Amino acid sequence: MSTAQNTRTDRLSVTEKVGYSLGDLAANLIFQTLTTFLAFFYTDIYRIPAGTAATIIFVVGMLGAFVFTPLVAVLADRTNSRWGKFRPWVLWTAVPFGVLSLLAFTTPDLGPQGKVFYAAATYTLLVLVYAANNLPYSALSGVLTGNMGERNSLSAYRFVAVMVAQLVVQSLLLPLVLILGDGDRVQGFQNTMLLFAVVGTIFMVITFLTTRERVVPPPEQKSTIRQDVSDLVHNRPWLVLLLVTVLVFITLALKGGTYVYYFEYYLDEAAMAAFLERIGFNGFIAGLNAALTGIGLSGFQWPEDATTSAFSLFNAGGIIFMVVGIGFSKKLADRFGKRDVYGVFLFVSTLFMLAFYVFRPDAIGLVFLSQILHGFFYGITIPLLWAMVADVADYSEWKNGRRATAIIFSAILCGLKAGLAVGGALVAWILSTHGYQAGEQAQSQEAIDGIRLSVSLYCSIPFLVAVALLFFYRIDKATESRIEHDLAARHAGQAA
Repeated sequence: MSTAQNTRTDRLSVTEKVGYSLGDLAANLIFQTLTTFLAFFYTDIYRIPAGTAATIIFVVGMLGAFVFTPLVAVLADRTNSRWGKFRPWVLWTAVPFGVLSLLAFTTPDLGPQGKVFYAAATYTLLVLVYAANNLPYSALSGVLTGNMGERNSLSAYRFVAVMVAQLVVQSLLLPLVLILGDGDRVQGFQNTMLLFAVVGTIFMVITFLTTRERVVPPPEQKSTIRQDVSDLVHNRPWLVLLLVTVLVFITLALKGGTYVYYFEYYLDEAAMAAFLERIGFNGFIAGLNAALTGIGLSGFQWPEDATTSAFSLFNAGGIIFMVVGIGFSKKLADRFGKRDVYGVFLFVSTLFMLAFYVFRPDAIGLVFLSQILHGFFYGITIPLLWAMVADVADYSEWKNGRRATAIIFSAILCGLKAGLAVGGALVAWILSTHGYQAGEQAQSQEAIDGIRLSVSLYCSIPFLVAVALLFFYRIDKATESRIEHDLAARHAGQAA
């Protein structure tokens, strides 16, 4: 029986699912840091003007989307080694990815122009290596198994790991920066990224060692780049997913990059301190320190300012409930189909983002509640986008008789990076146009209004357009089953 035929029934072991998911945990320690803190790092830590920071983020992001990612896709689809097409790339890029992650958050004193050049150069190299790592890693999920139920399960494992990384970055990064830098945020960022780089490199190697490629193109398949591109542009589900991906990641970059400003400059610090006291958070930290010192250990060094503590707890609450939402994703997708579940819960999650505009500066409890509910409903959608991309690769093979997994994933990753570039640049651009002054203790009302609009209305618009686009995505539950059945029969015939 052929390898291709086996993939239609083979189940993935827990070890392989966990091993694969560690690669996403590693990548997202860096990816989430870039999404959430790069604009803040450039403007408030490295002191690059906001408009210049926006230009760097946008231009380099577009290079990643439309130059680096397609180039890697062409090379990866044509890679043939004893380890497969995609696994070698995960191994080859593990160490360079870690090194460049550290360099991108290092702050040499080079003068105003030198800082801009250094930031642009290190970010460009990091985005290049990220493409060479993450595209083959993502495409690997489409060739570990051809069983769509197993893909749903693999996606759930993968995105629990993503949420762990997101929890670490969004909840613990600023505390880690202060702790590891002994109050110096410049040194703290460097030490934190060194820790992330070492852990990430180890996890990438584990991913390489624990996975195996099973879905392979027929040996006789020969396709040109022109044929692959032609297949793409005539693949309507892919076109829809591409646009959806761009829109979703515009929102993720915009809201993720603006939350830190929302806490720094809009929410009332005294109200945040009172909220932390009221819910017992301060008491928890004090009790933890008492327990540690009581047994002869050092106390847990948590930042004392209410803004950092509240921001970290805010992110933690949203991420924890995203993980809870992910737990519902597979069962709902198996029953109703990925498309319908994705669209419904993306819409519901948007409603809780819109609410951020109307909250008063002292309405801390409502801010946290809205974040938790948004996190839960958005969490249901998280594994489904990438599972749908794998389905689109199957759809392309089903329609055209040719399989080009990497180029399909690369095209979606182009959308992801374009979305991140636009969304990340929008953070700095909106701040700049609204008169934001980096490093100032107080901002103008115009700047604060821009921050409020960014985390609410501006973030919601791309999500709502993405929901509307899903009406044109035709791979529903019935079509999923038909594609899986037809490809299984086709591969069995090829083996015979």
